[in-house]
This record gives sequence, C-alpha cells and structure tokens, in this order.
Amino acid sequence: MRVLVVGSGIVGASTAYHLTSAGADVTVVDGAVTGQATAAGAGVVFPQQLAAQPRGWEQLVAPALAHWRTVLDPFGADAGIARTGIVYTDDGSRELYDYVAAVDALAGLPEYESITAAKLLDPAELADLLPVVREGTTGFRYEGARRVDGRLVTDRLLDLAVAAGAQRRHGTVQLTVDGPGSPAAATLDGERLSVESVVVAAGAWSTRLVEPLRVRLPVRPVRGQILHLDLPLADTHDWPIFRRVHSHYLLGFPGGRVVSGALHEPDAGFDYRRTAAGVAQLLDDALTAAPGLADGTLAEVRVGFRPVSTDGLPVLGRLTDHPHVVVATGLGADGLSFGPYAGSVAADLALARDPDLDLAPYAPDRLGS
Repeated sequence: MRVLVVGSGIVGASTAYHLTSAGADVTVVDGAVTGQATAAGAGVVFPQQLAAQPRGWEQLVAPALAHWRTVLDPFGADAGIARTGIVYTDDGSRELYDYVAAVDALAGLPEYESITAAKLLDPAELADLLPVVREGTTGFRYEGARRVDGRLVTDRLLDLAVAAGAQRRHGTVQLTVDGPGSPAAATLDGERLSVESVVVAAGAWSTRLVEPLRVRLPVRPVRGQILHLDLPLADTHDWPIFRRVHSHYLLGFPGGRVVSGALHEPDAGFDYRRTAAGVAQLLDDALTAAPGLADGTLAEVRVGFRPVSTDGLPVLGRLTDHPHVVVATGLGADGLSFGPYAGSVAADLALARDPDLDLAPYAPDRLGS
C-alpha cells in the first residue's frame, strides 16, 4: 500500500516507522514550517500522570508505556533516553496532595510499569539529587519517568523508516477534493501524488491541511518558549526531572545542559518569536525554583507550537467522509509521552487494521464539519 505521511515530528516519524515495518510504500513530507513541537519540547515522558486524572486519556496510558518499553527504550542513551525519575516540589497545595494520592493509587499495577508510591524527600536528600534547587525544598519522587531528547528519538525513527524504504521529501502538501463524492487527492508543491492513504500528523498545522476537505479540526497552536542553560562544570546527566504539578519543570541532560520551562501562550497563534517578557518569565521561574542556576550561561530559547484540542483530548482517527485520510495530532504538551503510540495507531488505521482501541472520544471531526 502507498501511504503519504504529512509531518515529521514524533507522531509522523513513528507512523512512518510502523508503516515501513509492515511493508508499506511510504513517503514522509517535512513541511516548510518553524516551531515544530517535538524539536522544541523539553523531553519529559511520564504518561502515568494522566492515568491519575480521568479525563479521557486513561486508555492510552498502558499501551503508550508498553510502546516506549518495547520499541523506543532499546534506542538507549544514543537517543538521549534515560530513566531519571521525577520529583514534584512540595508546595503545600491541595492540588499537589490530591495528585500524589491519585498517582500512588496506581502503585503496583503492572500496566503502569509497577509504579511505586511516592517517596517524600527531605531537603538534604533533594539537594543531593539536585544541588541547584532552593535551600529547604522538599518533594515527592517517582521512579520510572524518562528524560529524552525528542529530536534524537524522532531522527532515529525516521532513519529506520528510510532504511526500510521510506522516501523523505520536503515541501507543502495540499489535500483537495475533485468533486462531490470524490476521494481526497494529495499534491506536493503542485505535483500530484499517487497514494492510497494519507496520514496527517502535522501537529498544530494539521488544521490547515484538512480545511479543503471541509473538516474543522478542534486543534489550535499554543506557543511554548523553553529555556536552555549551560552549566559546564555541573554533572547534570542523571538529574531527576523536577517540576511543580502541572506547571514549571526543570531537567538536566549530559554535558551540563539544563532545560527549564515552559510557557503556555494560547493567544500567540503561530507567532514564532522569543519575547522579552517570555524570557523574563522563564528566568524568574527557573531561578525561583533553582537559584543555583544563576551562574549558568543562557544557551538558547526554543519556541514550539503545541497542538492543543479544544476539549483537551487527542485527535486520532479516520475522517468520516474521507476514510482513507487519517489524522493524528492534538497531544498538547504530552507528544513525547503518547506520540510514538499514536503513530502506531495511525499506521494501523492507514493499513485498514484494527488498532484495538476505542477511538470514538478522539474522532477528528467530532465537532462537525
């Protein structure tokens, strides 16, 4: 089967990998856009956190974890993957304690990778793990969370897809309908492509792609600005992820690189800028939580556009009026956690296989055409 995959972020890369593994003839198109969420993202993978907050994601957690364990973990350190664990700072809030209680309720369940109950770290224990944090800080630690380099993981999946025969092309894809009742057709910079199935995995840009098909995706871009600091004398490679619940996070990578963020700017559209106010907020958040970062070098500020749905759920499934068009997007800030599995589901749908998943809550055209 000839399949076109539009988008080369984590979802598109995973889709291409699974399609080529199944023997499909795959073309992956990189759009001429800046601000891809995967490339800008920090690299936190902890899908268990959504299992503790019932809102429609629960059925995705176990298969997403299994996918990471069986497909991606073998990539190892070469793809920037490390199980560093995660520490939630104890801010004394009811929101935090409710969250910890909900996650602890999952302890021992094998489908959640045998997550253990949180360990409360006193200031000395936390300072041993993260010497840059504010003095006197305490926190709750969970094992199992992964710190990953989204760019490296995506590149590895795409390289494997190309090695298995996929073609990578660059340009602008347009989907069109020739007439009433006609199937959607795809062109790349005006060149008509001969494909039997299309997977739209273009993140926040997916909405524009399907508009000619008279489909209104419930997805918009939410800009994120993310701070990168260099601490060349610090051993940061095994720092646990450090964050406030549903808020600011901090994580370390090999070589003294520290990532801190991220802003959520829902009204910025596709405005690809590093703003003075944004950088000031990022620095304030980082130095408030971790004053030990004050002597770090400001290396870069990345900007990415998260694809966020209006109801907070992923967008994953076939278009009702164009069943050979599959859409996979809307993962918001959890693209690295769930994107690889979403790509495998999209590949199944493109190949007319049953993904063994209730897709009704994630229907791409659930808000109507």
